[in-house]
Parts: sequence; C-alpha cells; structure tokens
Amino acid sequence: MHQIIRHFTDDDLYKFTMCCAVIENYPRTQVKYRFNDRDNTIYPPGFAAELTRQIKMLEDVVITDREIDFMRRRCRYIPSWFYSFLKGFRYDSRWVTVAQDRDGHLSVEFEGSWSNTILLEVKVLAIISELYYMMTGVSETLDYEGYYRRSWNKAARLISEGCMFSDFGTRRRASFRSQDTAVRAMKDCDSGSGGPGHFIGTSNVYLAMKYNLTPVGTMAHEFICAIAGMYGPQMANFLAMKTWANTYRGALGTFLYDTYGWRIFSLNFSEDYANMFKGLRVDSGDNRRQLDMIIEKYRSLNIDPLTKQIVFSNALDVDAAIELQRYAAGKCQPSYGIGTHFTNDFPGVKPMNIVIKLLAVKITESWPFYFETCKLSEDQGKYSGNPATVRRFMETLHLR
Repeated sequence: MHQIIRHFTDDDLYKFTMCCAVIENYPRTQVKYRFNDRDNTIYPPGFAAELTRQIKMLEDVVITDREIDFMRRRCRYIPSWFYSFLKGFRYDSRWVTVAQDRDGHLSVEFEGSWSNTILLEVKVLAIISELYYMMTGVSETLDYEGYYRRSWNKAARLISEGCMFSDFGTRRRASFRSQDTAVRAMKDCDSGSGGPGHFIGTSNVYLAMKYNLTPVGTMAHEFICAIAGMYGPQMANFLAMKTWANTYRGALGTFLYDTYGWRIFSLNFSEDYANMFKGLRVDSGDNRRQLDMIIEKYRSLNIDPLTKQIVFSNALDVDAAIELQRYAAGKCQPSYGIGTHFTNDFPGVKPMNIVIKLLAVKITESWPFYFETCKLSEDQGKYSGNPATVRRFMETLHLR
C-alpha cells in the first residue's frame, strides 16, 4: 500500500504550536497517550501490521525548506529557534506500540518525551482512518469529482450566511485526497464569492501552503490535561493561560476552555486573561448555552463580548453552523471550525469515531512514576481517561 503521510506539515497547526510551548516550558516532561475507538470497530486482519509499517515510514518524513519558509512567513508568532528543532526532528517508531486482538480490535499507545510524541497524534489518526477505508475497499468507491461539487456548495451556503469558517478535518478524513479536494473547492468558492462570509483557512499546514491559505489553530485539550496531571486540575486552566501567554505574548489568543467544564474555567478566567486572550473556543456542551455563559462572564468583567471571537468546533455541519450564526451574530465575533463534515462526508461512508488522548504524565524523566490525567468536558460522552481518574478529578473539582 502507498505511504499515507508523505509531508511533514501534513498535520494540524495546533500540534506545532503546542510542541513549541512544551519545549519552552516543559522540556523534560514525559507522557503516555492511548487510542480509543468509540465505535469499537472491528479492523481487517493484518491492520495492525500495516499500521506499524506506515508509522515506521514516518521516520523518513522530514520537513523541507519550502515548508519552513511558509511557516516563517505565515506563522510569525512562532519563535525562530523552533524551526531549528523541526529541521532536526525525526520520528521514531519505537515511541509507538500497536496491537490487534483476536476479534480485530485495535490498540495503539505512545510513550516518550512530550516534545516528541506530541507530533504523532494527528498523523497516526489520519493514517488509521485512511488505512481502514483502503483495507475495506471503501477507498475505491469514493467519487472525488462529486465531492468537489458538494464541498463547493457547502462553502457557498456558509459564505452567503455570513459565516467565517475553517477546515479542521485532518484527523478523521477519508483520505488526504478528500481533504485536499474539500480545501481546494472551498478556496475556489471563496475566491469567486461576493458574499458576507469567508473561508478563513485550514488547520492542515501543508494544505495551507499548497493553496496559499492561513493555517488555523492554537491548542488542544492535552495541553491543559498534562498540566492538570502534573499540578492538579483546580488551577490547570490558569497555569495553561499563563504558560501560553509566556510563549506567545498575546498571539494565538483563542483559549480552549472546556477541558474541565465551564465552572472551573470561569473561576480561573480573571480579568487580565479575559482581556489578553482574543476569545474562546466552544468544543462541547450545548452551543447556545455555552455562548450565553461566555457572554455573561465577559459582561461581568466589564468587557464587551462584541470585541471577542468565539470559535465553535463542536461536531458541526453546515446546517448547525448557519443556525449558530443566526443566534450569535450581534453578540460576539463568531467563527466555525468544521472537521469531519468537510473531509469525510461521502454518501454511504461512515466516518470513524476515533481519538488519541493523553493518559498520564510525569514532570521529568527522573520521576519513577506517572500521574494519570483525564478530560471532563461539558459532555459526559466526551470524558476521557480511566474511570477511577475521572472520579478523582470530579471529586476534586466538586462536579456532581
């Protein structure tokens, strides 16, 4: 089978921005990650062996001068030293353990330095998703000409409704070609449109370079989860904001607040950080209710919500984004990060419901044991971590 990941920056921007912050603030931290297939998929025989081969091939994927030049120009907030790190970076398949049981269930784990393993998640998920469709024969049925037209029409609807939107779909795409097709179609639509909305860009750095778009992204839950594992969840959001501000000095100021729910974040969200950060990202819970709470919090701090950007990214499709736009317009600066609906929406094809989550962390390699961590979002269905750890964190945070 062909090599699925062939470009170093065929990855989401937030992995690079978090990697930079990790090196600058937590250079010796060690971590463990674990794969979770929420649908308990039965994978074809030999899947683990081919996945292992694909991960081994990542060792030969290195960043090019062209990719570095693009990131220097379009990601000016990233310090220059980080590109020296990327130029010397090499993946190591020994960080990854892959297995498949008799029933076909897949197991994947990462372990190693946080600054190294952080760059595996999106690539491995993209490999798993595309490889599954290849090995089950689905890939041969995909109609990319039709997909271009459907993607163009999605963009046209969003633009006509005044939506500012981005592609967030690398992790669970049907294939690299499907994401490439969707991004190309949406850019073409945006270039010829006079509507009030706009296709902002894509989280995929390589495709942003290919189509001269803005790479979009900031951070993921793992950043807050790791800090909570090391120092406790009560002040994890505050410490994450402080660390992020120390690295980016006010740039990349959209904070992902729902790692441990709105209540504890709201207690950590002081006026100085509310003013410093450009806005917040909504990734779980009822979108309208979350927006109302955010607006109320800003007003309590004497901050005009109309000056703040709210990015919605909670399992959106075009219809949901348009409905939210009609509700949020005039209340804040809404925008929309849409993932699987953009990159894996072929008729008759079921998108995979797969994630890789941070499981445990230790402050330095010299510690003899790990601290387990978890995520407690506004949706219980999105909780991740061992049940005992989830209960412990819930008790600590006085959640139900």
